[in-house]
Amino acid sequence: MDEAKFDVIVLGTGPGGEGAAMQAAKSGRKVAAVERYHSIGGGCTHWTTIPSKSLRNAIFQMTSINKNPLYRECGLSLKLSFADLRRSARSVIDRQVEMRRTFYERNEAPVIHGQARFAGPKTLEVVEPDGACKLLTAEHFVIATGARPYHPPDVDFSHPRIRDSDTILNLTETPHSLSIYGAGIVGCEYTSMFRNLECKVNLINTRGRLLEFLDDEIADALSYHMREQGVVIRHNEEYERIETRDDCVIVYLKSGKQVKTDVLLWANGRTGNSEKMGLAEIGVVPDSRGYIKVNENFQTALAHVYAVGDVIGFPSLASAAYMQGRFAAMHLVSGKVDHAISREFPTGIYTSPEISSLGRTERELTAAKVPYEIGHALFRSLARAQITGQTVGMLKLLFHRETLQILGIHCFGANASEIIHIGQAIMAQEGSANSLLYFINTTFNYPTMAEAYRVAALNGYNRLL
Repeated sequence: MDEAKFDVIVLGTGPGGEGAAMQAAKSGRKVAAVERYHSIGGGCTHWTTIPSKSLRNAIFQMTSINKNPLYRECGLSLKLSFADLRRSARSVIDRQVEMRRTFYERNEAPVIHGQARFAGPKTLEVVEPDGACKLLTAEHFVIATGARPYHPPDVDFSHPRIRDSDTILNLTETPHSLSIYGAGIVGCEYTSMFRNLECKVNLINTRGRLLEFLDDEIADALSYHMREQGVVIRHNEEYERIETRDDCVIVYLKSGKQVKTDVLLWANGRTGNSEKMGLAEIGVVPDSRGYIKVNENFQTALAHVYAVGDVIGFPSLASAAYMQGRFAAMHLVSGKVDHAISREFPTGIYTSPEISSLGRTERELTAAKVPYEIGHALFRSLARAQITGQTVGMLKLLFHRETLQILGIHCFGANASEIIHIGQAIMAQEGSANSLLYFINTTFNYPTMAEAYRVAALNGYNRLL
């Protein structure tokens, strides 16, 4: 059995693993990464973020052409199959994999492909695809193995008409009708995509409203917009059983309703990838959903074993996972970190239109009895939005009435996930530098979507006079 010794071994090469491996390597540590898939990048690159966002962009390009009056007058329209639209993602994935492969090579961090299992607190056994076994030892480990869709035992995921967020992208044709069970971020994103493909969509929500963590006004705007597009949203519903047939899937709900569609997308819950790794044997016991408990420094029950990313649960964002990996690596190198990882991270939800938010909501500020005020900028009033024709949406600023400190930023509309970062930079400033006055006194290019900050700031400031 081959044996090798490292300072740090990272399990998983998604955003969390990459962040940890690169930070540890640049700190002078001898690093290795273990990846059980045949290619690096993790679920983010191969099954979730990159493929789904590439598909979304392809759908947007096709629908933009079909809705453009200029192209319609010329008799130009596109009707691409689901497989055709998916093809654009392949080249993006390949470029991402190649780029990330060079990161590990340049930092002399070998990637070992195979299934890893702890043989002891500081020993890892890796079974490679050809059956060969390697024994790796290290002083520190970072578990960044991600998560996968939750599969309830009574749902037949082997049936071709039942899909999860990992397998929905393998459809060869666009279904005429689709039920989506679960109205979280993944469910809402796929609702928008399939509805833009003119698929009849039933969105089954187990809760009372969409995306309850969002500001109420933004969540209501999303719900209204989806219904305007023809989506049927069913709140406060749970399934009793699911029946598969050769030509359809029927979801029997506890309320007595029956929803019959061509395909069912299960988008309700995730499970941490922590099985078959011998974690319990070394004292790191995942919970019932496979998630690993960590402290504020991302250490598990064993101080030299860290865990980051989706395998620890919330917030389950690629962006947050990368920062968690970097933080864990800095902590394992020095035993402390001069700055705490930011607990304020933006959410990016790629519905149509996009949603992005940062900071507190009106509901939270009201409950905490914080004296706040609101500034709005409706996109339909912005010249750039009028030029591009993407006039649906708004930017909403929440700020303290007395100090003018920015407390929350909520955006619904085209490019929301980009627009949010301007406000993020100001919110991160200390003291008086975090102020509504920055947006009032700053010159923004015209016409731009960024100008929404000035409009929203003036709108809010005028409420104080």
